[in-house]
Amino acid sequence: MTPRPPSPRRRINAAGAPAAIGPYCQGLLVGETLYVSGQIAMDPESGEKIEGDIQEETAQVLDNIAAVLREAQMDFAHVVQVTVFLRDMDDYALMNEVYSRYFSGATPAREALEVGKLPRDAQVEISCIAVA
Repeated sequence: MTPRPPSPRRRINAAGAPAAIGPYCQGLLVGETLYVSGQIAMDPESGEKIEGDIQEETAQVLDNIAAVLREAQMDFAHVVQVTVFLRDMDDYALMNEVYSRYFSGATPAREALEVGKLPRDAQVEISCIAVA
């Protein structure tokens, strides 16, 4: 049996989000579905991780995700699934305070996990899936 050819894909590269720091893209649009790579609190202009508390990092992460969504002509209302990686689960409530400002309407499905370490010693990393 011959495999089917892959669906058309478009790499999303948003100027308002930090460049990928590895062999991946900021987002991948496949049909009407956008897969946003995990974002950490990188300043898109300097390319450096911001120094701040969990709430400042969460806001920067979500601003970065917003830029990728905009580049694909979407916004947070299009997001259907989110994965949150926390270095310390004790930061869950503080992260949620910021998160709720970005997802004020119909909230997406979500999971949150504590992990041992994140790139660049980040406190939080968030990825998501959005559908047009």
